[in-house]
Amino acid sequence: MIQNSFLALAQKKPLRCERFLEEMGKIIPWGRFCDEIQPFYQEKETGRKRMELMTMLKIYFLQQWYALSDPAAEEAIYDRNSFQKFLGIDLLAHCVPDETTILNFRHLLEEHKLQKHFFGAVNDMLTGKGLLMKEGTIVDATIIAAPSSTKNKEHTRDPEMSQTKKGNEWYFGMKAHVGSDARSGIVHHLETTAAKTNDRKPMKKLLHGEELAIFGDKGYYKQEDKRTARAEGVLWAVSDRGSFRHPLSSSQRKRNRKFSSVRSKVEHPFRVIKCQWGFAKVRYKGLFKNTMQLFMLFSLANLFRVRKRLLAMA
Repeated sequence: MIQNSFLALAQKKPLRCERFLEEMGKIIPWGRFCDEIQPFYQEKETGRKRMELMTMLKIYFLQQWYALSDPAAEEAIYDRNSFQKFLGIDLLAHCVPDETTILNFRHLLEEHKLQKHFFGAVNDMLTGKGLLMKEGTIVDATIIAAPSSTKNKEHTRDPEMSQTKKGNEWYFGMKAHVGSDARSGIVHHLETTAAKTNDRKPMKKLLHGEELAIFGDKGYYKQEDKRTARAEGVLWAVSDRGSFRHPLSSSQRKRNRKFSSVRSKVEHPFRVIKCQWGFAKVRYKGLFKNTMQLFMLFSLANLFRVRKRLLAMA
């Protein structure tokens, strides 16, 4: 039995972080996630006994929600009572996984691309509950910054990242391209590229193929795609793009404003992972590890955004 500290017993008002962890703990499909990991998490013949799978998975999720490195995650578990409650750990009776154990677990997930499996599992669950309809898709991309300094061992920038200009500002890093449900804003497809890649290049990979409508900003506009969509009976709701010699007409501007309220839903998951959970800058070198983390972040963001409806169903 877990023995609470004196401060925990004296605490009367539930903290916001505790409410958040309690809600997420109720809606995450733990069984499905553990089933995906279990074949690769068998006990070794020699060496230390593995930590409990559920505990390690919860620590990995805490890293996503609170932007924690492996050493910072270990320290935060010792420091924060809310984390101990979420993990079911009593410091007097249980061992806290060290940073190497946390690192090895993350590498295990990355090695088998299990974050991508989690993303599919979450969306399958939401589709089964009628929360992901897939009638229309909003396509968009966001830039994730990477360290631009060359003050490192190799004296070079990350070769898999690149530089791009947005407005009057230059950015160095990667892009996360998403296709999200036009009704709920839930992300159903994810692709990643270097920052300089044109938004239109991975566009077809962001569609599931059964769209009745496609939404996007003017960066996705192409007359040929517009004709193709209309020929197939798909609503082409991508913003029209004007030029200096051929400015938009009043009807085109009105049309763009009409669809902007729907298109804005794609910004909500970006806000969650970048502003609430602190993924404004990449943590790892190269695209692969950061892509795996993005699959995990968007999986959890999808659950977070419909948590009240999932709790009501439960």
